[in-house]
Amino acid sequence: MAWDEWEGLKAEAAQGRSTRMRLNQRPADQGGGGGPSEDLKSDKKVWVRAGEGVTGLRADIGKALTALENGQAGLGDTAGCQSAAAQAELYDSWKKYVGDVSSRCGELGGLLEKSGHDLAKSDQAVLTDLDQLKVKYADTGAVGGRAPKE
Repeated sequence: MAWDEWEGLKAEAAQGRSTRMRLNQRPADQGGGGGPSEDLKSDKKVWVRAGEGVTGLRADIGKALTALENGQAGLGDTAGCQSAAAQAELYDSWKKYVGDVSSRCGELGGLLEKSGHDLAKSDQAVLTDLDQLKVKYADTGAVGGRAPKE
Protein backbone atom coordinates (compact mmCIF):
# COMPACT_ATOMS: atom_id res chain seq x y z
CA MET A 1 0.00 0.00 0.00
CA ALA A 2 1.40 3.43 -0.88
CA TRP A 3 2.25 5.79 1.97
CA ASP A 4 -0.19 8.53 0.79
CA GLU A 5 -3.02 6.01 0.65
CA TRP A 6 -2.25 4.93 4.20
CA GLU A 7 -2.23 8.54 5.36
CA GLY A 8 -5.58 9.11 3.63
CA LEU A 9 -7.12 6.08 5.32
CA LYS A 10 -5.88 7.27 8.71
CA ALA A 11 -7.33 10.77 8.09
CA GLU A 12 -10.71 9.30 7.08
CA ALA A 13 -10.73 7.12 10.21
CA ALA A 14 -9.86 10.10 12.42
CA GLN A 15 -12.77 12.08 10.98
CA GLY A 16 -15.13 9.19 11.72
CA ARG A 17 -15.88 8.54 8.06
CA SER A 18 -16.12 4.96 6.95
CA THR A 19 -13.03 3.71 5.27
CA ARG A 20 -13.26 1.73 2.10
CA MET A 21 -10.93 -0.97 0.97
CA ARG A 22 -9.40 -0.93 -2.46
CA LEU A 23 -7.91 -4.13 -3.81
CA ASN A 24 -5.30 -4.08 -6.51
CA GLN A 25 -7.10 -6.30 -8.99
CA ARG A 26 -9.06 -6.19 -12.19
CA PRO A 27 -12.41 -4.45 -12.00
CA ALA A 28 -15.30 -6.93 -11.76
CA ASP A 29 -16.76 -5.88 -15.12
CA GLN A 30 -13.68 -7.14 -17.00
CA GLY A 31 -14.40 -10.80 -16.41
CA GLY A 32 -12.12 -13.44 -14.92
CA GLY A 33 -8.76 -12.96 -13.32
CA GLY A 34 -6.94 -13.66 -16.56
CA GLY A 35 -3.37 -14.80 -16.83
CA PRO A 36 -1.92 -18.29 -16.84
CA SER A 37 -3.46 -19.32 -13.52
CA GLU A 38 -6.91 -19.16 -15.08
CA ASP A 39 -6.03 -22.30 -17.06
CA LEU A 40 -5.02 -24.32 -13.98
CA LYS A 41 -7.44 -27.06 -13.05
CA SER A 42 -7.14 -30.00 -10.73
CA ASP A 43 -9.60 -32.83 -10.56
CA LYS A 44 -9.71 -34.81 -7.32
CA LYS A 45 -11.05 -37.87 -9.14
CA VAL A 46 -8.05 -37.98 -11.49
CA TRP A 47 -5.57 -37.88 -8.59
CA VAL A 48 -7.48 -40.58 -6.73
CA ARG A 49 -7.75 -42.81 -9.85
CA ALA A 50 -4.02 -42.43 -10.50
CA GLY A 51 -3.29 -43.40 -6.90
CA GLU A 52 -5.62 -46.38 -7.07
CA GLY A 53 -3.98 -47.46 -10.34
CA VAL A 54 -0.48 -47.34 -8.88
CA THR A 55 -1.60 -49.08 -5.69
CA GLY A 56 -3.38 -51.68 -7.85
CA LEU A 57 -0.05 -52.66 -9.39
CA ARG A 58 0.74 -54.37 -6.11
CA ALA A 59 -1.64 -57.23 -6.95
CA ASP A 60 0.20 -58.05 -10.18
CA ILE A 61 3.56 -57.65 -8.44
CA GLY A 62 2.34 -60.07 -5.76
CA LYS A 63 1.46 -62.61 -8.48
CA ALA A 64 4.92 -62.20 -10.00
CA LEU A 65 6.52 -62.70 -6.61
CA THR A 66 4.47 -65.87 -6.05
CA ALA A 67 5.55 -67.17 -9.46
CA LEU A 68 9.15 -66.39 -8.56
CA GLU A 69 8.77 -68.31 -5.28
CA ASN A 70 7.13 -71.26 -7.04
CA GLY A 71 9.93 -71.38 -9.58
CA GLN A 72 12.44 -71.52 -6.76
CA ALA A 73 10.65 -74.37 -4.95
CA GLY A 74 12.39 -77.70 -5.03
CA LEU A 75 15.88 -76.27 -5.50
CA GLY A 76 16.99 -78.12 -2.38
CA ASP A 77 20.44 -77.92 -0.84
CA THR A 78 22.76 -75.65 -2.78
CA ALA A 79 25.96 -76.85 -1.09
CA GLY A 80 28.43 -78.20 -3.60
CA CYS A 81 26.66 -76.75 -6.63
CA GLN A 82 27.83 -73.29 -7.63
CA SER A 83 25.05 -72.66 -10.13
CA ALA A 84 22.36 -73.61 -7.58
CA ALA A 85 24.01 -71.37 -4.97
CA ALA A 86 24.13 -68.53 -7.51
CA GLN A 87 20.46 -69.08 -8.36
CA ALA A 88 19.51 -68.99 -4.67
CA GLU A 89 21.47 -65.76 -4.19
CA LEU A 90 19.85 -64.22 -7.27
CA TYR A 91 16.41 -65.30 -6.05
CA ASP A 92 16.96 -63.62 -2.67
CA SER A 93 18.10 -60.44 -4.40
CA TRP A 94 15.10 -60.34 -6.76
CA LYS A 95 12.66 -61.22 -3.98
CA LYS A 96 13.86 -58.18 -2.03
CA TYR A 97 13.80 -55.97 -5.13
CA VAL A 98 10.28 -57.01 -6.16
CA GLY A 99 9.10 -56.58 -2.56
CA ASP A 100 10.54 -53.04 -2.56
CA VAL A 101 8.79 -52.28 -5.86
CA SER A 102 5.51 -53.41 -4.33
CA SER A 103 6.05 -51.25 -1.24
CA ARG A 104 6.99 -48.29 -3.43
CA CYS A 105 3.78 -48.68 -5.45
CA GLY A 106 1.80 -48.79 -2.22
CA GLU A 107 3.39 -45.64 -0.83
CA LEU A 108 3.28 -43.70 -4.10
CA GLY A 109 -0.31 -44.74 -4.75
CA GLY A 110 -1.28 -43.74 -1.23
CA LEU A 111 0.41 -40.36 -1.68
CA LEU A 112 -1.43 -39.71 -4.94
CA GLU A 113 -4.78 -40.80 -3.49
CA LYS A 114 -4.31 -38.65 -0.40
CA SER A 115 -3.30 -35.67 -2.54
CA GLY A 116 -6.47 -36.19 -4.58
CA HIS A 117 -8.73 -36.42 -1.57
CA ASP A 118 -7.22 -33.40 0.17
CA LEU A 119 -5.87 -31.14 -2.57
CA ALA A 120 -4.61 -29.25 0.47
CA LYS A 121 -0.88 -29.75 0.07
CA SER A 122 1.16 -27.30 -1.92
CA ASP A 123 2.97 -28.49 -5.02
CA GLN A 124 6.22 -28.14 -3.09
CA ALA A 125 4.93 -30.36 -0.25
CA VAL A 126 3.92 -33.10 -2.71
CA LEU A 127 7.29 -32.78 -4.46
CA THR A 128 9.06 -33.14 -1.11
CA ASP A 129 7.07 -36.32 -0.40
CA LEU A 130 7.98 -37.69 -3.84
CA ASP A 131 11.66 -36.85 -3.29
CA GLN A 132 11.56 -38.75 0.02
CA LEU A 133 10.23 -41.80 -1.83
CA LYS A 134 13.07 -41.50 -4.36
CA VAL A 135 15.61 -41.56 -1.55
CA LYS A 136 13.90 -44.40 0.32
CA TYR A 137 13.69 -46.60 -2.77
CA ALA A 138 16.86 -45.56 -4.59
CA ASP A 139 18.03 -48.30 -6.93
CA THR A 140 21.44 -49.77 -6.39
CA GLY A 141 24.12 -49.34 -9.01
CA ALA A 142 24.85 -52.00 -11.62
CA VAL A 143 26.91 -54.94 -10.40
CA GLY A 144 29.14 -56.75 -12.86
CA GLY A 145 28.58 -56.85 -16.59
CA ARG A 146 28.31 -53.60 -18.46
CA ALA A 147 27.04 -50.38 -16.99
CA PRO A 148 23.77 -49.21 -18.57
CA LYS A 149 24.04 -46.64 -21.34
CA GLU A 150 23.00 -43.18 -20.27
